[in-house]
Amino acid sequence: MLTFTPLSGAAHSTRTTPLCFILQVDDVKILLDCGSPDWSPEASTSEVKVEDTGHWWEEYCSLLRQHAPNVDLVLLSHGDLQHSGLYPYAYSKWNLKAQTYTTLPVQAMARIAASEDVEGLRDEEDVDVEGVLVPEAQPVQEQREGQEEERPQIMRKVRGKYVATLQEVQDAFDSVNVLRYSQPCHLQGKCQGITITPFNAGHTLGGTIWKIRSPSSGTILYAVNMNHMRERHLDGTILIRQAGGIFEPLARPDLFITDADRANVITSRRKDRDASLIDTVTTALSSRSSLLLPCDSGTRLLELLVLLDQHWNYSRLRYPICLVSRTGREMLTFVRSMMEWLGGTISKEDVGEDGTNGRRGNKRKRADEDVDEDALGAFALRFQHLEFFPTPQALLQTYSSKDPKLILAVPLNLSHGPSRSIFSEFAAIPDNVILLTQRGDPGTFARGLFDKWNDSQRAEVKWDKGKVGSNVMLDENITLKMHSKVPLQGEELEEFMAKERAAKEKEAAQQAAAARNQRMLEADEGESESDEDSDAEDDAEEKAFNDEMMDMDGDVPRKGDAADWAGMDADEGYPKQLVSFDIYLKGNVSKATSFFRNASTQAQQRFRMFPYVEKKRRVDEYGETIDVGMWLRKGKVFEEEAETDEVKEARRKQQEEDEEKRAILEPPSKFVETEVEVQMACRLLFVDMEGLNDSRAVKTIVPKVNPRKMIVVHATTEAADSLIESCGNIQAMTKDIYAPTFGQSVQIGQQTSSFSISISDELLASLRMSRFEDNEVGYITGRVVMHATTLLPTLEPAAKTAASATPLPARAPRILGTRPKAQLPRSTMIGELKLTALKARLAQIGVQAELVGEGVLICGAATRRSDDADPLAESVAVRKTARGNVEMEGNISETYYAVRKEIYNLHALVSA
Repeated sequence: MLTFTPLSGAAHSTRTTPLCFILQVDDVKILLDCGSPDWSPEASTSEVKVEDTGHWWEEYCSLLRQHAPNVDLVLLSHGDLQHSGLYPYAYSKWNLKAQTYTTLPVQAMARIAASEDVEGLRDEEDVDVEGVLVPEAQPVQEQREGQEEERPQIMRKVRGKYVATLQEVQDAFDSVNVLRYSQPCHLQGKCQGITITPFNAGHTLGGTIWKIRSPSSGTILYAVNMNHMRERHLDGTILIRQAGGIFEPLARPDLFITDADRANVITSRRKDRDASLIDTVTTALSSRSSLLLPCDSGTRLLELLVLLDQHWNYSRLRYPICLVSRTGREMLTFVRSMMEWLGGTISKEDVGEDGTNGRRGNKRKRADEDVDEDALGAFALRFQHLEFFPTPQALLQTYSSKDPKLILAVPLNLSHGPSRSIFSEFAAIPDNVILLTQRGDPGTFARGLFDKWNDSQRAEVKWDKGKVGSNVMLDENITLKMHSKVPLQGEELEEFMAKERAAKEKEAAQQAAAARNQRMLEADEGESESDEDSDAEDDAEEKAFNDEMMDMDGDVPRKGDAADWAGMDADEGYPKQLVSFDIYLKGNVSKATSFFRNASTQAQQRFRMFPYVEKKRRVDEYGETIDVGMWLRKGKVFEEEAETDEVKEARRKQQEEDEEKRAILEPPSKFVETEVEVQMACRLLFVDMEGLNDSRAVKTIVPKVNPRKMIVVHATTEAADSLIESCGNIQAMTKDIYAPTFGQSVQIGQQTSSFSISISDELLASLRMSRFEDNEVGYITGRVVMHATTLLPTLEPAAKTAASATPLPARAPRILGTRPKAQLPRSTMIGELKLTALKARLAQIGVQAELVGEGVLICGAATRRSDDADPLAESVAVRKTARGNVEMEGNISETYYAVRKEIYNLHALVSA
């Protein structure tokens, strides 16, 4: 049984983003995408008040937090924030540790997008603070349903914004498993039996259509945000072929999950959109004005960069293209290393890390002579005119506000970061142009600008009518809330430093008190011992020390050496003194009195004697070299394993403190919010560059996929109703179409029942099996019988069961001249005919065949019998209907029987 629950991005919703769905296949929970909302919506367009129930995304995050620990599999389809932005936070904070799969470009682009987003937010706001207090839902419900007594209301403090740290982003996407296109992955563990396969979806680099195959639920196709059109850096989706047919492995799924966000939108022609964008850019720069293009951090930015770079090369413009992004250079470096994932006019052999190769001169000459865009693919990723700036301040240090330039700034929604900061000053300059290439998320400042532009257009040229509109003049005052992080100064800095000093003094006092208490405890233990014991121990230690020194130096005679020192007194002319014998000393030695003396009795240098060094054995008796270091390391490991959790936690905290001390200390700062009055005097234009299917494509592709059941998501009420109505007008299209709302669960296959039965040996022996592909199938007829020796019912031959049953009544007497009734054998053909396979089989036996479109194959004899023979007499037409039926039309001939025989051979024929 299948259960589908949209956590966000449902149908019949005003907010179609982000995308996040729970698909439960039997007892396996699959999380489809994990997008993040825009964390800084405009207050004037918020649909709910923050003071009442928290932010509008709190309900979505609460549901995801509940499901995250129980999820068994995560599939990410695109690398933008709408599909994978919340995954790092859920992975690190909500225990979303299930196996995650996506393609390599999606993993990298999602990492870049999330890093750009979290860095921009954390540089402007304190996102780690707790949010507002909201009442718990369950206690309130129990109070209403229970008794009338007054109960205390339980409040829960919700977090304002669920933003991960940069390290959490890296750790989360490092755990993601990557797959190639068309690479099936057979899952293990709890997901055993399920196979997932990614296919190209278009729209973004590495964008994926997921095919999920379950042995109990069939084939599930998850395809959202597709693009069938070929772009400059990407090929169209593999779902639909250029000839108009559907990719066979993705056709006729049991469940098709798709979006209908643009089901009522007609997109203008690509040629008109490109011309409008290029003309606007050229006109603005020629008049010494600048342009601002809000963009994302990489998914759709690549298409813009390729288009602009081609125009700069052709027109030989000298104006700079400025990309204000922290991760822009990293993104392009990755894309250049993933050329095999690109398509369109870009080829791997022409573009390298620096964009040069041995045929550079020929390529440039051909590009100058030929205006075909295929010739530009060789230089598409060099971007010689592109400059990178991490912050708006770095841009102003290089170019002044009066210099004409094209600025690409992140993020797309103008909610925070460089794009919002640049807009506050950019919009006040006359003749500047704000160029929007995407609508932005609902409730954001970018969506507000788009609505303002769309409302200013005539009814026949609005963005969803298939026409390209014109720019409009903005002439009004707006108030923008700007967030920033500024260093502390003056009294605030002194107050902060005073608090820091007080905290350090308090911590030092606590440590000193703890040390003093420890010393007092040690002193108390020492006083309990007797003084006599202490004195005896001191004498013993001193005596042992003296004996050791005498043995080492020989300066003090021992009792056993008295005879050696006899006769050495002052009477013999020598002063009585202590002497030592020369022995071999290794290393440098000091000057000392020697046993051999000269007449002047001067001490001379002592030389080494007896130069013998004992060689140590490198192996023991068993031939094994003793590695002392290994035993020391192993002992250290044993000690660490024996440590308790408290000791390990204390060691980890100590390491973190040491790393913090070594890190560069950030100057004391604070987060401030200011309101800026902007007198807009610029122009505004929207050119649709989202790269998504429009109404005509969606309503053409979905019926060709021809699913058995379909779920519509990511759509407004109007768009969902438009697609459902269009599918309802097609007779061969399924009528089981669902459009669940937020949090609504849809169950599919809940009426299916499965039973277990045992087949008797006699019935198995009488089966006639037919082979179909890799399987063998057969037709059986029998009766179910229950035996006392087994709990499973047994299927036995019908004849045996009938013989043991009660005798049937006598048959009616035959009428003279009639034949006895005979039961004709029943046969069944199993399999699905593919016209391409039939054409290949006919070519092997010498029968010509040609596909003429719309599921019709014309078959004819390879050679004519005579010149007078009609060529159409032996032709046969094989047609495959939308419901899967096969029809043959043609005259009775050898070709007819040959074609019918091959059709039978492509099926499994079973008979009773």
